[in-house]
Amino acid sequence: MCPSTLEKASKSQWFVYLLRCADGTLYAGVTTDCSRRVSEHNGIKKGGARYTQARRPVTMLWSQPCDNRADACRREAAIKKLTRTKKLQLIQNNSEI
Repeated sequence: MCPSTLEKASKSQWFVYLLRCADGTLYAGVTTDCSRRVSEHNGIKKGGARYTQARRPVTMLWSQPCDNRADACRREAAIKKLTRTKKLQLIQNNSEI
């Protein structure tokens, strides 16, 4: 998970993450603040993705720090191409793809 102390220490730190929605689907995204982003996805704060609005509540299952936004977006794109089984393996093993 995204450590909040790390987020506060380095605002330029980007993360790629996977959420589990209430309907069991998985959602991938990028952010600089994981706790804020989960609050947005859950409707606590304004924002969030249209996809998760109808699938609340969501829970963050996995995150990985990236050096910059471009790397985070590339990682997100690679994760979105994975099968559900591979995504669950990624979460379970907390590993690279």
